[in-house]
Amino acid sequence: MLCVGILVAVIYPVYFVVIASISDPTLVATGKVWLFPQGVNLFGYEQILADERIWNGYLNTLLYSGVGTALNLCVTMPAAFALSRREFRPRKAIMVFFALTMFFQGGLIPTYMLYRDVGLLDNWLVFVLPTAVNVYNLIIARAFFENSVPEELYEAAAIDGISYFGYFLKIAIPLSKAIISVIGLYYLVQHWNDFFTGLVFIRDYGKQPLQVVLRDILLSNQAFAGGAGAAGGSGGSYAQQYADQIKYGVIIVSTLPVLVLYPFLQRYFEKGVMLGAVKG
Repeated sequence: MLCVGILVAVIYPVYFVVIASISDPTLVATGKVWLFPQGVNLFGYEQILADERIWNGYLNTLLYSGVGTALNLCVTMPAAFALSRREFRPRKAIMVFFALTMFFQGGLIPTYMLYRDVGLLDNWLVFVLPTAVNVYNLIIARAFFENSVPEELYEAAAIDGISYFGYFLKIAIPLSKAIISVIGLYYLVQHWNDFFTGLVFIRDYGKQPLQVVLRDILLSNQAFAGGAGAAGGSGGSYAQQYADQIKYGVIIVSTLPVLVLYPFLQRYFEKGVMLGAVKG
């Protein structure tokens, strides 16, 4: 019963946002919408999807997420495999170096100056290159290789004359589908929700990701509602209600792709988290 209560508490806010985004905003504002949509109204989605910026933002985010996730996996998995090999003597020192980056960072101003000097300002690669490796995901992948891939497999392969590179590609990677799915999903969500990078380091609006575009749409509608409210009359309240409906629609538009993708990766996700855990 407790688990059911927790499940409802987690799912209901998402469900409410969905029904509120397609319900009459007046009924939502008066608290009459709580279980089923009332007075179905797609005004919010019409306003969002009619904006050409949304499609450009979607394409940009798909590009950044796809290329970024592929690069993340291509860097993280080989690095985790190398750091999991006990015969690789510098691995402890390298892991300490990586771990330090989780606690100490240069700060916004030095980071901005660094990106400027290397030509990453107003460059779409700023979404991809600086986050090529996430140390937390690297640790998970390294723990997987250490605890879930039997060392006897390498010994048997070494007898047949296979190299480390060949062992990694032909044996380790095929056995790592679960952890690759988990880390890939982590990286994908990280890139998909990346808002701060576009806000600070990108000036060309044509290169802005979806999250920044949705923010601008939301702010413009809030500003319109505020202007209508300052003008007085009932028009201000209606404008605010429709701005709230657009806000709900923005939440759905920004999260829908990840919500659709997750069920297909769920079985790998659960298995991969357990395999990558440190068991004691």
